[in-house]
Order: sequence, then C-alpha cells, then structure tokens
Amino acid sequence: MKILAFAGSNSKASINKKLVTHVASFFNEHDIEILDLNDYEMPLFSVDKLAKEGIPSLATDFAKKIDSSDFLLISFAENNGAYTTAFKNIFDWVSMIQGRPVFGNKQMFLLSTSPGPRGGASVMEIAKNRMPFSGGKVLDTFSLPSYNKNFVEGEGITNSEYASEVASKIAKIKAELLK
Repeated sequence: MKILAFAGSNSKASINKKLVTHVASFFNEHDIEILDLNDYEMPLFSVDKLAKEGIPSLATDFAKKIDSSDFLLISFAENNGAYTTAFKNIFDWVSMIQGRPVFGNKQMFLLSTSPGPRGGASVMEIAKNRMPFSGGKVLDTFSLPSYNKNFVEGEGITNSEYASEVASKIAKIKAELLK
C-alpha cells in the first residue's frame, strides 16, 4: 500500500510535519512518501490567474501524488483558527482540476497539533467536515494538544494517554485498510 503524508504547513520547523512523520512511522510496513508543501509553492490562487495562466503544473503534480497513493495522512497546522495559507492555496488550485475530486476519494487519517491546549481543534473541525465534500474519506482524527509538553523529537508522543489514543486509532485504521 502507498501512503502519502504531509503537513498542512510551509514552516521549515513545522510541528505538524514532525507529528505526521511520527505517525507515518507506524505504517512502516507500507510504502510511505512524505511531502513538503514548500515543494508546491504556487502563485496565490485567483480566478483571474486561472483564466489567464491556467492551472500551475505544481498543482497537477500534487494531484498526481494523491492519485498514486492509497491512503492519506495529513496533519493540519492552524493559523487564526483555520488552514494555513500554504495548504489552502494548494487545495484551491487542485480543486480547479476538472474531472477529479481534490483528495481522489482516498481514505485518510487527519491529525493536528499546536503549542496550545486545543491542539488545532478549530482547523481539525473545519478539515473533518470539509474533506468528505472534497473526495476525502475520513477514517479517524487525532489532535495532540500542547505539543511542546507532549512530544519530543526522536521519541514521539511522550504523554502516555495521547500515545495510547493514537496507537489505538492507528490499529483500527490498519484493520480497516486491510479489509
């Protein structure tokens, strides 16, 4: 099985990229590709640019990555209670590709984290409600609050309650994927 993982952030030090990379390691028996949104930086979406220049090749490249995968792991960074501009811009461009749902009708596990106690709860709510309308089949979600207290790079989730919760969700997802 091919798993595509990425953080909805363009921060070089993204805590969401660290989280999604950690969670992806639990699927190491599969082929995993971890994307960096910085590799898909495009002009800010507008209908005027779309009409004048068409869809950027990076948007179609991103869509091809989704289409060639079997399962998506996405960890959403939160900016002002919503998606980051980097993620939203890619989402908007890919949504303009005719004849395909943005997330290719792929099953997905949605993640989020933040330094604060809500763990990106606002963006997670947006994402889990939006993905089904955009070709994403959400199998489960996990938000890690207070990242700096509950995650250590190289070790992963250090809070046993959250580590147990994500492990249980991963086990459930693996059972679902192997049906």
